[in-house]
Amino acid sequence: MADEKIIDVEEQKRLNDAREAGTPWKKWGPYLSERQWGTVREDYSDDGNAWDYFSHAQSRSRAYRWGEDGLGGISDEKQRLCFALALWNERDPILKERLYGLTNSQGNHGEDVKEYYFYIDSTPTHSYMKYLYKYPQREFPYSDLVETNRRRSREEFEYELLDTGVFDGDRYFDVFVEYAKEDPEDVLVRITVHNRGPEPAKLRLLPTLWFRNTWSWGEGDRKPSLREAEPGAIQASHHELGEYRLYCDGDPELLFTENDSNAQRLWGQPNASPYVKDAFHAYIISGQGEAVNPAKAGTKAAAHYTLEVQAGGSRTVRLRLTAAPVGDAFSGFEGIFEKRIGDADEFYQRITPKSLSEDECRVHRQALAGMLWSKQYYYFDLEQWLLEHKSHPLLESTRQNVRNTEWFHMLNADVISMPDKWEYPWYAAWDLAFHTVSLSLVDFDFAKDQLLLMLRNLYFHPNGQLPAYEWNFSDVNPPVHAWATLFLYKMERTLGRADLRFLERSFQGLMLNFNWWVNRKDPAGREC
Repeated sequence: MADEKIIDVEEQKRLNDAREAGTPWKKWGPYLSERQWGTVREDYSDDGNAWDYFSHAQSRSRAYRWGEDGLGGISDEKQRLCFALALWNERDPILKERLYGLTNSQGNHGEDVKEYYFYIDSTPTHSYMKYLYKYPQREFPYSDLVETNRRRSREEFEYELLDTGVFDGDRYFDVFVEYAKEDPEDVLVRITVHNRGPEPAKLRLLPTLWFRNTWSWGEGDRKPSLREAEPGAIQASHHELGEYRLYCDGDPELLFTENDSNAQRLWGQPNASPYVKDAFHAYIISGQGEAVNPAKAGTKAAAHYTLEVQAGGSRTVRLRLTAAPVGDAFSGFEGIFEKRIGDADEFYQRITPKSLSEDECRVHRQALAGMLWSKQYYYFDLEQWLLEHKSHPLLESTRQNVRNTEWFHMLNADVISMPDKWEYPWYAAWDLAFHTVSLSLVDFDFAKDQLLLMLRNLYFHPNGQLPAYEWNFSDVNPPVHAWATLFLYKMERTLGRADLRFLERSFQGLMLNFNWWVNRKDPAGREC
């Protein structure tokens, strides 16, 4: 909340610059999903079983059609270029590139992420962010989690990762990831690995840069490229995004492959290229040197660090992703982090209620960080998706019982606040209305834009219905959108900024939605 008292706060200046001058402070953020597999968007099955059609076991090898996922990652606001972590403790059967969890049919209480990760901090422009992932040093118990939960009834407790004993003796790594922006297109990355165990332990760390696959779907899109620009530097070239360079401190081994499906592993078919999505898994875990491209070029790249971390000790890795090449990428690195952390402290000190205790202030700040980290780029072209399912109601309809056929007008391609980027990595309009109330505490502009987004003609149904969620956009949710709109207006008015234009832009869509409710439901909520 920006009133006269906080106009001089640096983070508020960035918010003001983004709104008034169009400075792209929000261009890069935590817009990467934590689970793209098992979603409706990626479901091309005959029976609509999204969980089984695209499984976690396939995710390391299979290119996604509609988005990307990763561990503690970021992307640009259209998710063209992505950055995230991959880890290996030299015991797991696979690289840890994404969070693991049970599907709806595997969990005794439905789908459930089985990992420990924490959104520690974030400013509203993501000028500073901090994330924590707890990685066991023992082999990750994938099979045990599935089999034990499957045996339990709905009346029993869930079998959690901690219950498996994998963390016994404190044999785990705390992996902290921090981001700090020097300017809107200059992002510093600091990864700190702590060994909480009683003995030295080795960790393979692979900060990974890759392009979302936009070239494999018959649309004639130009293919971007990654290449080694110099030792320890990866050049990214994209015809829309432009040029970026990832600088990697130290002397890591740079690995390159393509973000394309491994058809041989998945379907027993020949690969178009020997370099495929799961190449780093094959190279590091299976020792297949030929899996990565010796020409050091592709659409997916990683800096391979081998870290020996002493008991109770830590190791730090530094990287820098920037649109402008720099001579000494790590000069002043720590100073920039200190400045951005100071900006974050100042911002939250000004917006936090004075009545809160020190502990309550920490809870307040981290809760808002969780909201800000839960932004995700959501891409779904319903017309194209229905055509690919041969179920477009106006053009081709040879298949029956395909989801969302009445929403063929929709084209979603925006950063949206998610209920949860693993368990619910798709927006829900009802939830979103409540999200905006909390988000308005730190970023009124984003909160209002989220409400307006659902009223745009590329989301909103011509009959006046708001889209519910991707499993069934036509599902009926409580009518809270108008309440949230009025709540934000009144809250902002108390700060001396009555945004009548916001109400005007919302009014027609809300009236159409009201008419839809009046004509669709009787007073008891029954279909008319």
